[in-house]
Amino acid sequence: MKNKPTICVYCSSSNYLPEKFYKFSAEFGIKIGTEGYNMVYGGTTVGMMGVIANNAIENGAEVIGVIPERIAQFGLKHPELAKVIITKDMRERKATMEKYADIFVALPGGFGTFEEIFEILVAKQLGYHNKPVIFFNFDSYYDNMFKMFDTVYENKFAKEEMKSLYFIANTIDEMYSYINGYKPQEIALKW
Repeated sequence: MKNKPTICVYCSSSNYLPEKFYKFSAEFGIKIGTEGYNMVYGGTTVGMMGVIANNAIENGAEVIGVIPERIAQFGLKHPELAKVIITKDMRERKATMEKYADIFVALPGGFGTFEEIFEILVAKQLGYHNKPVIFFNFDSYYDNMFKMFDTVYENKFAKEEMKSLYFIANTIDEMYSYINGYKPQEIALKW
C-alpha cells in the first residue's frame, strides 16, 4: 500500500436501499480517491460497500477488503481490490480492519455498522487508540441515535466530555475538514 492515510469505512451491504444512499456512496468513494486516501472495508461487492469501493478504486485509492470465510463463500468478495484478507470470523475481521485504519467512518448502515463503530468508540474511550471516529449523518440518518446519546449524557451514563471522542459530519467537506485538522487529544478516563 502507498503511504497514504487509510479510512476504515463501515456501512450497509444491502442492495435494497433507496437510491439516494447509492448515489451518496458513489460520491463518497470518489472523494476518498481524489482526496488522496486509501480505504479498508468489509471486502464485498454488494450494497453501499461495493459502490464506495468501486468509486474509490476508479479514483486512485488502494482498497483493502477484509472478509470472513463465511461471507467469502457466498461469492461476494470484490475482485479488484489491492489486497484481500480472509478472516476466520467477524471478530478477526474487525481487529484486522482496525489494524489498517488511520480513520474510522460510519456511514448509514444496520446492526453490523452500529456494532463496528461502537466497538471503535469504546476502544477510544478506554485509550486503546486515539484516531478520528466519525459518524457520517447523511440525510439525518443518525439523528435518533444522537438523541439517545443525549439521554446517555443527561442521565450520567457517560460524561459530557465523551462527546469529544467522535465527530458528526453532515457533509463530505465537513468530514475532510475535521480529518485534516485532527489532533489527538488526551482522553479523560471514564471513571
